[in-house]
Amino acid sequence: MEAVSAERQPKPRRPRGAAESLATIVLGFESIIAFLAGLVIYGLKALPTGIEPWWGIVAGSVVAVLMIATTRVVRYTWGIALGWVLQAVVALGALLVPALALVALIFGGMYGYATIKGAALDRRNARLAAHPPEEH
Repeated sequence: MEAVSAERQPKPRRPRGAAESLATIVLGFESIIAFLAGLVIYGLKALPTGIEPWWGIVAGSVVAVLMIATTRVVRYTWGIALGWVLQAVVALGALLVPALALVALIFGGMYGYATIKGAALDRRNARLAAHPPEEH
């Protein structure tokens, strides 16, 4: 009986740093906004002449799915860089709908804070783990 219960134990979760956790949260919420931005582009028919408006929904959906997929790889340096590329894509959307500039500013700022401050917290925690402060 004990062998069966030992096999069913969930494997322990991988430890995640602050930068990974915070970047995941920002990209996850921003994916919702990216999809909604695609709907806005469609509804306003903001795409150039010759491009069907429904491509706005496709573009918003693709960016949203890429943001969700990026949450799985932000533990790597290239994953953080991919998140920055997606921030630039949202900023480029401001060429079609100027209100997206505000979205890009807010979420870009949050992503920047999450990655920069999160990395600083991770370095601090690693330093404290390697050299714990002495108690008097």
